[in-house]
Amino acid sequence: MAGEDRAFRGDDPVSVIQAGRSGSWQDRPPGLPGAVPPPSVPLAFLAAASAGLIACGVAWIWARSLAASDPTTDPVVTAVHFGVLATLAMGVIGAMHQFTPVITGRPLRSIRLARATFVTWLAASWLLPIGIATEQVGITAASGALAGVGIILLVVNLTQPLSVKGKGVVVTALRFSLVGALLTTFLGIAFVGDRQGHWFHLAGHVEIAMAVIGLFGWLGIAYVGIAEKLWSMFMLAHIPGVHRAGLIAVWAIPPGAALLAAGLAWNILDLALPGALILAVGLGAHLLSLYIHIRHRRRKADLHLVFVMTSALWLLVGVGLTIGSVFTLGHHFHLGVALAAAAMAAFGGWLLEALVGHVHKVVPFILWSALRARGVAVGPSGKQLMFADLYSQQLATVTYVTVSVGIAALCLGLGASLSAATALAGLLFILTGFAVAVNLSWLPIRMLATVAR
Repeated sequence: MAGEDRAFRGDDPVSVIQAGRSGSWQDRPPGLPGAVPPPSVPLAFLAAASAGLIACGVAWIWARSLAASDPTTDPVVTAVHFGVLATLAMGVIGAMHQFTPVITGRPLRSIRLARATFVTWLAASWLLPIGIATEQVGITAASGALAGVGIILLVVNLTQPLSVKGKGVVVTALRFSLVGALLTTFLGIAFVGDRQGHWFHLAGHVEIAMAVIGLFGWLGIAYVGIAEKLWSMFMLAHIPGVHRAGLIAVWAIPPGAALLAAGLAWNILDLALPGALILAVGLGAHLLSLYIHIRHRRRKADLHLVFVMTSALWLLVGVGLTIGSVFTLGHHFHLGVALAAAAMAAFGGWLLEALVGHVHKVVPFILWSALRARGVAVGPSGKQLMFADLYSQQLATVTYVTVSVGIAALCLGLGASLSAATALAGLLFILTGFAVAVNLSWLPIRMLATVAR
């Protein structure tokens, strides 16, 4: 456990000394590197992501009938934005705040900026879908402004630690992700402007271009990069020699997504096709990297591995549905659009499955040091407190089932125009959001209450 903790924290003597000067916070546990932010920073984002998933589930239940007839209607767009902005983006931004200082060994520019980013993004990610659902253009306009402020704060806060050199492919991925966040947000502001007055007369393929940048150029590349760190640690995988698969994935996905998005936005096949091929190479390298980590792992198979492998499966499903959509649109437009919507759901499922799986590992790591610093030394069994003592394995298994079946149901509901399947997906997302929040907070709260007595 000590080796894993050191890898997770990313400490080295020089970075610890430098981070300790500017990254300190009150009640820091002894021995924790100065670059690591207080637990309240990443945990606030992750808690909000659980709430976002619950709202996403409610929205899908509401949109179930219209999703079957036209997956581009406002109720469907509402559900999508709760899923992408309030759930996936919220979780990824939280991960960026946690892992950027951990991996670089340099603190965030400001903890206050991190909290301001949380507040502004929380407001933006909820106001936009609410504004769309209620057809209140003033609310959507406010959400666009808040999203812009939130991402600018994120860039200001992370630019300094990400300027460090020699930290490898993970930092490169986080830099790409930051650029992708800016592009996605500015495209989102254009989307808001279009809804207010059709300023740019955005067509459906332009909105898909925005989705490509957001899912792959921002959220996806962040996960691909951070996964290179987490897989090695959680699987105890020591890969001999030069690991090129992860490097190729990080350097291929962003330009591939950019070219594909540009080709879609301007309807230029000569850009879209090479972009799709480069993106496919990057995603394939990501899957190859996962295979290599699994092959060289020294830890036996566990639930985390099942989550990660299922996440990879959704990526393959998304590719298959995309190919089906391309070959169907020309002669069966409604089915082609339905398959495209299902493909986007599968790609979102790739990230959602990974997010839910990794928080069951990451949150206990974050909480363990904080609990030990507050006097919690033993777990429920009476032995030394371990990471596995901080959540229920049984409930985590149930969560795996609910999120996996939920993603499958959403893909089926959108692809086959089945409103019942879409409603089932919404219900399972609600259960998943509640299960994750309860499972990762209930036992630590009880332990703190016991010590307080």
